[in-house]
Amino acid sequence: MSLTLDDFDYLLPPEQIAQAPLAERCASRLLVLDGDRMDDRGFCDLPALVEPGDLLVFNDTRVIHARLYGAKETGGHVEVLVERAIGPHEAIAQVRASKSPRAGARLRLADAFDVTVLGRVGEFFHLRFPENEDLLPLLERHGKLPLPPYIDRAADDHDESRYQTVYAREPGSVAAPTAGLHFDQQMLVDLARKGVNGAWLTLHVGAGTFQPVRVNDLGEHHMHRERYVIPQETVEAIARTKAAGKRVIAVGTTSLRALEGAAQDGELAAGIGETELFILPGYRFRVADALITNFHLPKSTLLMLVSAFAGMEPIRRAYAHAVREGYRFFSYGDAMFITRRNDAI
Repeated sequence: MSLTLDDFDYLLPPEQIAQAPLAERCASRLLVLDGDRMDDRGFCDLPALVEPGDLLVFNDTRVIHARLYGAKETGGHVEVLVERAIGPHEAIAQVRASKSPRAGARLRLADAFDVTVLGRVGEFFHLRFPENEDLLPLLERHGKLPLPPYIDRAADDHDESRYQTVYAREPGSVAAPTAGLHFDQQMLVDLARKGVNGAWLTLHVGAGTFQPVRVNDLGEHHMHRERYVIPQETVEAIARTKAAGKRVIAVGTTSLRALEGAAQDGELAAGIGETELFILPGYRFRVADALITNFHLPKSTLLMLVSAFAGMEPIRRAYAHAVREGYRFFSYGDAMFITRRNDAI
């Protein structure tokens, strides 16, 4: 199947890009997609859509203060967005400046400390941070919460809590696993009371998730690499769920990518790994039976992923419906509950 970038385009009125969260997490709308059937629901209806014995797989990553502002030695302004830590004092990062810094250059960040540019890694830069403090605590003290580029305002105090899931605990992401933003503590309690099980994994979302696809022939696109951790308890919970004939429901595309990345040898394996899996229509999913996810950008790899999961035509119709019905899109927007279509193309 030959696919191009234009196969995953759609028109979205700018006013439907959510710029802020709703007052209540579970007040979002929920578009239920099962094959050719669609149903407009509220996210608060989720407990009615799942059954006792189903398993929700959550990503417990926590967003770090990955955005830093500063200056080059020449005085020019720079903006640094840490993409991922690669040690206690080094990171791969985006660096925005009027002129890209060269290897050996020093950047003064937050008017508090210096970093050294060690070189380039594709579109990113390899940076060395001060050795008198570990990277993550340093970022928490001096950095800013990195809202996505389509939110046209700076992060405020409200975002400090609302751009984190209520179960976030493992710091390392530069973007939230946004499907999880709809869950509040009461929702988790209600699901547990119904007999719906939960399992956990960690995938640290990198800044590459917002990088546009720059080739029209999708066979030439290379995904960014993301690190994941899947506990043995999660592997066992998934095995029990499938043995009982119940559904494994991935909460977010990050959970789905981690599960599929860890199952590339045919069996889901626990452990620490990295995935650069690029999922397109025609891909055969090995683990998840259903997916909770937000609405994704036109021409994005995440739109390609959900098109592989549900089918290209069902997703096209669902997105057209969501636009017509005024759904809110992207990170702070509304959600979908998608049942996997095994014959999806």
